Amino acid sequence: MPPGGGGEVVFSCPVRKVLKPIQLTDPGKIKRIRGMAYSVRVSPQMANRIVDSARSILNKFIPDIYIYTDHMKGVNSGKSPGFGLSLVAETTNGTFLSAELASNPQGQGAAVLPEDLGRNCARLLLEEIYRGGCVDSTNQSLALLLMTLGQQDVSKVLLGPLSPYTIEFLRHLKSFFQIMFKIETKPCGEELKGGDKVLMTCVGVGFSNLSKTLK
Repeated sequence: MPPGGGGEVVFSCPVRKVLKPIQLTDPGKIKRIRGMAYSVRVSPQMANRIVDSARSILNKFIPDIYIYTDHMKGVNSGKSPGFGLSLVAETTNGTFLSAELASNPQGQGAAVLPEDLGRNCARLLLEEIYRGGCVDSTNQSLALLLMTLGQQDVSKVLLGPLSPYTIEFLRHLKSFFQIMFKIETKPCGEELKGGDKVLMTCVGVGFSNLSKTLK
């Protein structure tokens, strides 16, 4: 946890020569919610309090909810105390919408109660579900980047309202790759619930991975 940190992220990824074009236009309906409440260098009860408060909101909408707790102490827990919650909603068509919230770093800002954090994170997830689309607002830019780098074929993705970060990112894509997206607004109606949706269409630049193993 910030500010001391002390953790390690191990990222492993298979090597891909090219990226396939995608057609993600039907997000489906929410079928289950999974989550992880984590706490380090604080009372193990913190994570349980987060779970109870998050469930108090989410249980009104769907029964299939599992929020796991992960408590670490001692050397494995890093250098700073804190706690947080990560929630993921999965749809019938296999798309994921996520929300995450963590306590303020030690010595910065006001102290956060675990109950408030759990409720606020649950509301953030409901906000993402309301916005809808096949990708949540945090990962919109990543999906658009991978579509841009795909093969020279048409890719389509249905997103919720574009975040300010994504709008700026589209300008960068135009500067770097001279790629322009076709943007069609899909107002919410009988088929599409929640916020107004945006159908993003582009033709990839045909980027190919040239990585060679060094001998």
